[in-house]
Amino acid sequence: MSEQPTPADHARQQLEPVAADAVRAYAARTRENADQFAAVLEDIAANGLPSVEDCTPWEELREAHLARLAKQRPAVA
Repeated sequence: MSEQPTPADHARQQLEPVAADAVRAYAARTRENADQFAAVLEDIAANGLPSVEDCTPWEELREAHLARLAKQRPAVA
């Protein structure tokens, strides 16, 4: 993101300590996920794509993810 100066007539609203901690935790999780993704891309760049036999079809991944989501939320009657 580009650094843009804050106009002098608009003061920034400070977050409550709990909210600031939550934002920092989210940033840390996002950074960790980005680091993992970058490591996968670096591995592909260094070693090439994995063989098809070593991969999981996207349909299986989708179904597994949808099953996890369904378990997290109760069904609506």
